[in-house]
Amino acid sequence: MPTKKPNRAEEVIGKIFRDTEIAFGLKEFEGVDIYKVLEITEEERDRYYVKDLKSGKSRFVYDEKKGTGKPEEIVRQLWIYKLQSHYKYPLDRLEIEKSVHFGREIHAKAADIVVYKKDKITPYIILEIKAPSEKKGYEQLKAYLSAEGSEIGVWSNGKEHVILYRPYPKEFDDSLSEIPRADQTIDDLFEIKKKWSELSPQFDFVHIIQRMEELALAGSGDNIFEEIFKIIYAKIYDEKTAREQRGDGKDGEVLFRKYRDPERTYAVINDELFKKAVKEWPDTFEPTDHIRLSPDRLNICVGFLEGVRLFETGITEYELIDQAFEHLITEVSKGKKGQYFTPRHAIRMCVRMLDPKPEEFVIDPAAGSGGFLLGAMFHVWDNHLKSDAARKEYAAKRIFGLDFDPNMRRISQALMLLAGDGKHHIFKRNSLDARDWTRPESEDARVELKRLLADLDNSTEERENQKTYRYLNFDILLTNPPFAGENPDQGLLRQYELARKDGGKLRNNVERHILFIERTLDMLRPGGRMAIVLPQGVLNGTQLEYVRDFLFEKARILAVVGMHGNTFKPHAGVKTSIVFMQKWGNGNEPQKDYPIFMAVSKKGGKDNSGDYIYKKDASGNFVHDARGRKVLDHDLDEIAEGFFKFAKEHKLIF
Repeated sequence: MPTKKPNRAEEVIGKIFRDTEIAFGLKEFEGVDIYKVLEITEEERDRYYVKDLKSGKSRFVYDEKKGTGKPEEIVRQLWIYKLQSHYKYPLDRLEIEKSVHFGREIHAKAADIVVYKKDKITPYIILEIKAPSEKKGYEQLKAYLSAEGSEIGVWSNGKEHVILYRPYPKEFDDSLSEIPRADQTIDDLFEIKKKWSELSPQFDFVHIIQRMEELALAGSGDNIFEEIFKIIYAKIYDEKTAREQRGDGKDGEVLFRKYRDPERTYAVINDELFKKAVKEWPDTFEPTDHIRLSPDRLNICVGFLEGVRLFETGITEYELIDQAFEHLITEVSKGKKGQYFTPRHAIRMCVRMLDPKPEEFVIDPAAGSGGFLLGAMFHVWDNHLKSDAARKEYAAKRIFGLDFDPNMRRISQALMLLAGDGKHHIFKRNSLDARDWTRPESEDARVELKRLLADLDNSTEERENQKTYRYLNFDILLTNPPFAGENPDQGLLRQYELARKDGGKLRNNVERHILFIERTLDMLRPGGRMAIVLPQGVLNGTQLEYVRDFLFEKARILAVVGMHGNTFKPHAGVKTSIVFMQKWGNGNEPQKDYPIFMAVSKKGGKDNSGDYIYKKDASGNFVHDARGRKVLDHDLDEIAEGFFKFAKEHKLIF
C-alpha cells in the first residue's frame, strides 16, 4: 500500500501567493479553511499538484525550481468548494474546462467552470477565473454567455467578483449582487427583501465604482460623475429612512434594490429615493434633477450597490469610499486647472502636526472633496473617541466645510452625511466674498455658524460681521485653496488688506490663494492653528514679500514643508509648500525672532505620471499595513515625527 504523501497546501500556497496575497487578497473565501479544503502534494521532484475537487485528478500549481505557479488554479478549486458547500450545487452539475462552441467552431479557450441546470445539459452559470493580480476579462465572459446561452456569468480573481446577468435571449447585459443557490431561481433573488441590518458593512467601493463605470456607464453619453452621485445619494437616503422611519424606526426594509422589471427599479430609485433625497438635502442637486441613465443601465448599477451598507461602517470602509471618490475626481478634473484633490498622505501629515482635539471646531473653506475634514475626523476618532455615539456627534457638530464647486461639494457632503449619521455642515458658499453671506440662500450656513462668530470690540464692526461672517472663531483650519485664477472684481478686492498697495490703492488683480491667506486667518480664533497649501512662489518670490510680511504680522509660522514635485500630480504640477501657522493671541503673543521647523519631502509617494508608488521588501514584494493595505513609499510621516521632536524641544503646546 503506497504511503500517503503529506499535504503541503499551506507551504505551497504561501509561495504561490507570496504570503501577502493570501493574507490580504482572497476575500472571496473568507471563513474558508483553505489549507484543509485543498490538498497539494509533491508529485514530481519540486513540482506540486492540487487534487481537483471535482474529478480527483492532480492539477499542476507550482514549480519550486522556477518559482512559478498557477494562482488561478487555486482560486478555481476554492470556487468549486464554494459552489458545492455554500451554494449547494452537487458536483455532477459542475464541469471543469468546458469547450465553448462559437457557431461551428470550438473555442480554443475552455470555460473554467460551468454549472448546469437540473437537467445537467443546459449551461446555467459560467465562471471565468483569474489570478488575484488580474483585473480584466469581462468581454471573454460575455462571449461565453452568448455562445452557450447561459444566463449568469461570474468573473472572479479571488479578491473580487462581478456577476453578469443576461436574460437570454435579450441583448442587453445586466448584473446581479448574488448567485442563486441550487434551491433558488433568479426570480427568487429579485423577491428577497432585506432590512438595513442585513446589508454588508464590508466592501471595496473602488471596485464597485469601477465596475459601474465599465459595465453600465461607459458609452451612455451621460455625465458619469453626476449619475453616480445621484445613485449614491438615493442609496444614502434609503438607508437613512430605513433606520429612522420604516419598520420599528431602527431597522426597516431597504428599497434600494434590483427589481425584476428595470422600469420598476428606475421608478423606485429615481422617484421614491433620489427625488426625496434632493428635498432632504436641497443644496446638493437642483430641484428638477433626475437620474438620466436608462432603466437598463441603472439596473446594472443598482446590482453592485444593493447589498452594501454605507452607514455605520468602519474607518477602513470610509477610506475606501474616499479612494473611490478620488478615482472619480481624477476623471472629472482632467484638463482643468487648479488642485482638486489633496493626497491623503499629505492630509494625514497636516492633521497629525496640528493635532485637533474633540472639543475643537474644524473648518476647510475650500473643502473640495472633504479630504482634510475626513482626515481630522479620523484623527479625533482614533485618538480620543471610541463610542459610535461620540463619533457621530463629533462629525455632526464640529466639522465644517465651504465650497462653491457642486461636484466636489457633493463628495464632502456624502462623506460627512455617512459619518455624521445623516447630518452635515458642508455649505455652498463663496468663502472669499463677504457679499455672498448677505444673500437669502446663505441662511442655512448663517444659522449653523452663528455660534462661531468672533466677538469684536468695535460695535460697528460687530454689526458688520453679523452680516458678512468675515471673522470667525474656529480652532483648526486646514485647506488647499485653488491656485488658478485672478480676481479683478473691485468689489471683492476692497475687502482685503492684501489687495492694496502700500499707499492704499487697489491692485488690478490678485490671485485667489493670496486672498485665501487673509481670509483663513480671519476665520481663526486667537491662538487657532492652520495648515495651508501654497505655491512655492509665495514663500520665495521677490514680488510677494508683502504677503510674507503679512503672515509674520498675523501669526507665528510653526513649520514650512516643501512638497515633492510629484505629490499633487496628475491634478497639478506646481511646486508647493504647506505652511503651518498659529494665530497670535490667547497666550501666543507676537514674537519677532523664533525658530521655525523646516523640511523638504524627498519622496512624494507618486511617480512622474501621478501614480502612487508603494513600498517593497527586500524580496520585491509589496509591504502591507495591519489592515492589509499596501504602504505608500513617502517620507511625510517621518517629517511629522521630526516636527513633534521640534515642538517638544521648543515647548510648542497646542
